[in-house]
Order: sequence, then C-alpha cells, then structure tokens
Amino acid sequence: MKTLVILSHPNIDDSRVNKRWKQELVQYPNEITIHELYKEYPNGKIDVEREQRLLEAHDHIILQFPLYWYSYPPLLKKWLDDVFTHGWAYGSRGKKLNRKKFGTAISIGDKEANYSPAGSITFTVDEVITPFKASIIHVGAIVLPYFAVFGSSFQASDEEINQSAKDYIDYIFKHK
Repeated sequence: MKTLVILSHPNIDDSRVNKRWKQELVQYPNEITIHELYKEYPNGKIDVEREQRLLEAHDHIILQFPLYWYSYPPLLKKWLDDVFTHGWAYGSRGKKLNRKKFGTAISIGDKEANYSPAGSITFTVDEVITPFKASIIHVGAIVLPYFAVFGSSFQASDEEINQSAKDYIDYIFKHK
C-alpha cells in the first residue's frame, strides 16, 4: 500500500523546506502518492467525494505543511472540515478512517528551543498539534509521531534541509 502525502503549502515555489521535501518524495512514485491541495484546489472548492476515495485507497497518510500561527494552512483546515464528514469519517456509521495511520510532516520557522516549556512559545510541538491529534483519534485512526524541521524560515542551512529530506523519507518508511 502506497503512502499518501497531502501536501498543503500555499506558495511551494518559494518554500525552502516543503519544496525540497517534495523533490525527495517524487523519487518514490511506486511507494508515495503526492497530493497537493493548493495545486488541486486553487479556488478552495474541494471535491469531497474525490478526497474521500483517495483516503480510502491509502492506509498511511501524511499531512505535510508549514506551521502557520501554531496551526495548519487555511486550505488544509478547510480540507479536514469538508472531507472528514459525519457518516463517513465518524459517527455510528462513519468508519472509513478507522485504523488508518496519520502523521504530520511540519516545517517550522522558529528555533526548536522555543518549543519547550522554558522557550518563548512555552508549548511543545506535540502540544501545539493537539487539535490535529484529537481529530485523528476522533475518527478512529492512529496518530503517528510528528516529523519536523525547525528554523526553516531563516536558520536552517541547505545541508540541514537536504538532510531533513532524507530523514523525512526514513520517517515515512519507518511508520508505514
């Protein structure tokens, strides 16, 4: 079963990390399906049935995105709201996502040290993504550990970003 990567970056061409991660992902077409939300839905109108079929066809799903104000980009939030419907994803007959594995691959602009109780943000990344984890648990799916690279806005070197792309692939195959 292939891994589905839901890539949600509103301006991937200007991204250092997500663009590099995508370049690494495309090298594995037999193992990884890349689905770019901003490319597929530039007008924001999501084809819910198509998205649900795509999710049904995969048991391992990674949401890849830059952290925006301690959350996901707007289109990814809309995608979750529109696609995870009652009767399909949850509720007494909504079992389509049961036992599927969901992970996150997050590019974070700030320093890792700031994502700690003693840091300037005072929350860990695990705490910041709690709403995501709660949503995945609510639909009966399995939450995987997150994958992240820090300093993506200005501190991470090209070498660190290249290494993170290789580490990202390792993360995907390890948690399959």
